[in-house]
Amino acid sequence: MSQPIAPRRTSLLSHDAWLPEETRLIRAEAREFAETVLRPMAPHLNTTPEARSTFPRELFDAMARAGLYTIPFDREVGGRGLVFPTLATLAVMEEFAYFSPGATSALYDGQAILVGKTLERAPAHLRDKYLPALVRGEFVGSFATSEPDASTDLSPQVMQTVATRTSGGYLVNGRKRWITNSVAADFILVLCRTGERQTMLLADMQSAGVRVGEPDRKMGNHAQLTADVIFENVFVPEDHVVGSDGSGLRVALGALTQGRMGIGAIGVGMAQAAFDVAADYISRRKVFCQELARFQHWQFTFADHAISIECARSLYQKEAYRLDTEGDAGLEAAMAKVAGSRLAVDVARDAIQACGAYGFVRELSATGNHYPLEAIYRDAKIGEIYEGANEIQRWIIARDIFGRELAG
Repeated sequence: MSQPIAPRRTSLLSHDAWLPEETRLIRAEAREFAETVLRPMAPHLNTTPEARSTFPRELFDAMARAGLYTIPFDREVGGRGLVFPTLATLAVMEEFAYFSPGATSALYDGQAILVGKTLERAPAHLRDKYLPALVRGEFVGSFATSEPDASTDLSPQVMQTVATRTSGGYLVNGRKRWITNSVAADFILVLCRTGERQTMLLADMQSAGVRVGEPDRKMGNHAQLTADVIFENVFVPEDHVVGSDGSGLRVALGALTQGRMGIGAIGVGMAQAAFDVAADYISRRKVFCQELARFQHWQFTFADHAISIECARSLYQKEAYRLDTEGDAGLEAAMAKVAGSRLAVDVARDAIQACGAYGFVRELSATGNHYPLEAIYRDAKIGEIYEGANEIQRWIIARDIFGRELAG
């Protein structure tokens, strides 16, 4: 299955002029990997329906061998010890999402950010054991907060997964839903209700009482396998609390904040890919004896999208820089998540319209060529939903504008 190659327009429309040299080098490294390793896999990753057998193990192993999991972390745990690790991490995610947003969500957002950054906050005995192994790519991890009736609202009164104190640890009972990588995971970080508060526990997926359902069959993001995880009297040792007893929601939200930044970067990557494909097509496709790009409607449409892509890219870079230098970027994270995810949907929709049937088709039988826009459009929608729906992100922004007294 081959895919026509559209020239990148990033270098014409965007310049990393102010970015640190280390970030530019990481972006170049990630782009080289994406072009040589990820691009050939992308059509299969993006269009193959979910099954236990489709977990992208080959890509996961290749990323580990290439040292890509060292980028977000300090030298003490085997990482690169970058000055601006968040900025570099999001640059990697944009480059990977250009070809496969689902794989990026699973193997970089889910693995490196949600699992890795949570383990970074774990007590020393857990961090020093598990985080270096994650950096080396020795295990697959899952991050479990959502439940059948708890996702946007993770408050204790809604959460039904309960960890009960027992001799030497906890017994966990409940069901988590939409859990990325769970069908292949070795360990899982699970947010549980403990009394009136919540606690984050690190559980072994091979423990007695852990069951993983079949992968969900989703509209898009096929490479991001999600499934229910059921806990029936699963024992978790007391020393496997991440953070402290009762601090689980704060631990989870810390990772999710960085995850939202990542969703913004993924959205930029998707939007750039759709933009490049469509801009190339309408520069060549003739209608009524002239190229589509000669029509002012499409000139203005793509000019507006070029502006929006650059704004969304600058926004995720700014909030990553703030997190690396100031340690906090919650407001910008919400903004970047909304801007990047909305942008991906808008650009993909217009790109398909501009390309007509060549945008709508997945694979053209006459030539065997694969066309990426329909997959980008399907994959884009989840960005507006997961890791904090965009409505919630707007509420977070409104709180900063009007204060909690008015916004709630």
